[in-house]
Amino acid sequence: MLKVDAISVRFGGITALDQVSFEVRSGDIVGLIGPNGAGKTTLFNCLSRLYPFSEGDIVFEGRRLVETPVHGIAELGIGRTFQNLALFRTMSVRQNILLGGHCRTKSGFLANALRLPAVGREEGRLGARADELIELLELTAVADSRVADLPFGTCKRVELGRALAAAPKLLLLDEPAGGLNHEEVGALMELLRRLREQLRLTLLLVEHHMNLVMRISDQVIALDFGRKIADGTPDEVRAHPEVIRAYLGVEA
Repeated sequence: MLKVDAISVRFGGITALDQVSFEVRSGDIVGLIGPNGAGKTTLFNCLSRLYPFSEGDIVFEGRRLVETPVHGIAELGIGRTFQNLALFRTMSVRQNILLGGHCRTKSGFLANALRLPAVGREEGRLGARADELIELLELTAVADSRVADLPFGTCKRVELGRALAAAPKLLLLDEPAGGLNHEEVGALMELLRRLREQLRLTLLLVEHHMNLVMRISDQVIALDFGRKIADGTPDEVRAHPEVIRAYLGVEA
């Protein structure tokens, strides 16, 4: 589904990514790990077209991402959540999730201004999709609540719902377990497995919670100082000497 081929990103004299290559198979859950500053979020920003890359190529389902405009990434089938919540806090849970489906609408400004019948049908379809996701993510009880009034763990699910409203094929999750307690992390693990099965998703997640990554991933990719140092099954990456060095030091 996804091929990252020798991607390099430089900010002035700093090399954030250095010839990083890997592939993601359709239907897999892939974990992206590495110490702080390894280049994980920079890579996500390249996949989202938020950052340009100076070398290499990214191909999604046979299509080069550089040929897709930034505003077309969601429509192409790539969704994303963020490390820092980027929700509309004064809007309700349902309104936030509805916004995620905007990239799937076809009616233009004039059709909406005139309230043509097609607009109503489109809004009905998006509303039904939002209600399905609200139920799937167990947000029914807070569907009409303002996001600003909700706890952090619930807001994480709202942002996930907004990303899913765009009907992605590949979902990028930037530290989905960040800020969650032990019980919430366990629930997240089961939720991600359920989403993969029910929605036929491919998941690529950046995560520091090693227990989550190693238990849920089919493939794990490790970065350090912008370079890929390991790529394989969780057991292979866990035992890789470069990964042990990056996390624990040479003596370990």
